[in-house]
Amino acid sequence: MNMTYAIDLSLKPTTFDLWHVCLAGTVAILALMLISLLFVMVISMMRCKHKVAVSTSTPAAMSPEPIVKIVEKIIEVEKLVHAPAPEPVILKESTPDAALQLLSLLQKEARFIDFIKEDVTSYSDADIGVAARVVHEGCNKAINEHFTLAAIRNEQEGSKVTLPQGFDAGAVRLTGNITGAAPFTGTLIHKGWQVTNIRLPKLTQGHDATILAAAEVEL
Repeated sequence: MNMTYAIDLSLKPTTFDLWHVCLAGTVAILALMLISLLFVMVISMMRCKHKVAVSTSTPAAMSPEPIVKIVEKIIEVEKLVHAPAPEPVILKESTPDAALQLLSLLQKEARFIDFIKEDVTSYSDADIGVAARVVHEGCNKAINEHFTLAAIRNEQEGSKVTLPQGFDAGAVRLTGNITGAAPFTGTLIHKGWQVTNIRLPKLTQGHDATILAAAEVEL
């Protein structure tokens, strides 16, 4: 006996049992979990983009005050590390030959040593004046022949002068009531002198410069 079964796929269930209810609830829960996961992923991606934008922003967007302090500290450290050591003070040893040679020239031209070693207390002022004139002429000749002199200041003595900041303290000496810092304004008391050229004769090998004037013996 052959039995034939026909299934009609167009039929719709009209009742829901417990199995269908559980299946529908599971599908709903999975859908909610999927939606929540997608929402969390979108929020995380937005936060990551915001952090990258902040980290790649230019230093100008930062507060300039901390940057300035950091740069000042770096400069101070570099100064401490790279500060050059102070140069040692070198004292020049002067040879007495030039000074002795000058005294010899003054003695030769003006008998300068004889004049200052002479006891002038027994002479009258007139006699001393005549001798001083001879010494003055001889010294002037010796100085002009072997040295070129120039005044340090060109202003007239007694006039007002102003010394700017950074003036040469070796060339200009301050006197009187010195207060504060340059510029200074005062009266020129002495114009000063400086040597611009020296023409001393050369000494021969073995010459004794300590002999300013040889003793004279007449035969």
